[in-house]
Amino acid sequence: MDLVLGALNPIALKFGPFEIRWYGVIIACGVILAAALSVKEGQKRGLKDDYFYDFLLWALPFSLIGARLYYVIFEWPYYAANPSEIYRIWDGGIAIYGCLIAAVIVLLVYCHSQKISSWLFLDVIAPNVILAQGIGRWGNFMNQEAHGQATTLDFLQNLHLPQFIVDQMNIGGVYYQPTFLYESLWDVLGFVVLLLLRNKKHLFKQGEVFFSYVIWYSFGRFFIEGMRTDSLMLGPLRVSQWLSIILFIGAFLWLFHRRYWHPYAPWYLDGQQTLAKEK
Repeated sequence: MDLVLGALNPIALKFGPFEIRWYGVIIACGVILAAALSVKEGQKRGLKDDYFYDFLLWALPFSLIGARLYYVIFEWPYYAANPSEIYRIWDGGIAIYGCLIAAVIVLLVYCHSQKISSWLFLDVIAPNVILAQGIGRWGNFMNQEAHGQATTLDFLQNLHLPQFIVDQMNIGGVYYQPTFLYESLWDVLGFVVLLLLRNKKHLFKQGEVFFSYVIWYSFGRFFIEGMRTDSLMLGPLRVSQWLSIILFIGAFLWLFHRRYWHPYAPWYLDGQQTLAKEK
């Protein structure tokens, strides 16, 4: 007889009326790991540790605001009628694409102010960001969200998943597709691929690791997003699917443009010391 454990508690700690949820703990762990890996790689590429710490201090609040604004904009009819709920982020409603867009804007401004190569900075953090995204999806797992359509127990068991995942996908007596897991695995695989390719000599020019990340992530996100049931819709597709298409095509075009119209752009492995030549 199978052992049924039931849904996991999404609350990690509770102090009176204050709760610390596993969602936040898991995302924080992903951010910390990404920051540590970025600092280590930045040292090899001639970037000071403080660049990453200072950027993180600016990026975190603006990324959270961006993630919320993205969600509110595409759910505006509801929030226009309930404006007092716009800031209630603890009730749910943030979007990873909004977070990433805000973070990139902050990065461009920060790199310009510090006179460092934004392309190199993006290349250093990109693989670690997709790893953090893969880790963060387990926060959705704890909240029993970001799942796909209803399925059967037999289907989940045939995937040879650990029992605790199968049990967590039982929501209200109905089993659902673990799309959080599909995206997590896709993201972690992307991290491994980028890491293996990034240090190959004369493979990536500065900026191309980042564009490869965008291409990888948007390709997988398009298909996985189509399986979800809780996404924001815009016409026949989900909002994130439209954005995935735009990013996928845009990254390919920009990658092609940078490779063939900027023949003297520095290689990724050249690091920060070539910035003066690029100017």
